[in-house]
Amino acid sequence: MSTSNKILTEHNAKVVVLDFINALNSEDFDLARQQLKDDMTFKGVMGERNGADVYIEDMKKMKFKYDIKKVFVDQEEVCLWYDINMGAKTIFSCGWYKIVDEKIQSFQVIFDPRPIL
Repeated sequence: MSTSNKILTEHNAKVVVLDFINALNSEDFDLARQQLKDDMTFKGVMGERNGADVYIEDMKKMKFKYDIKKVFVDQEEVCLWYDINMGAKTIFSCGWYKIVDEKIQSFQVIFDPRPIL
């Protein structure tokens, strides 16, 4: 991959993930859904979701808010360090997003769940 293609790929991946997070923060779930591949997968400390529609329906109920602290990009993978406001608690977390065809194909979120258990 040429340097200019790598820069463009990384820029696009970052924009997709940040658009997704910003849409969740503003509760624009239609825009958030547009950033996801239909067959996307999510793995988290508290469970897994298969399919974009299933994931978005859960986010509509939870209405988490994300305060991004740091963004790392490596081609079509984006890693975010962020605080996730879960209502009663805010948890420092890491999300690893994989992009395919400029949409989120999968992501994993890790955090210490003890404060919410």
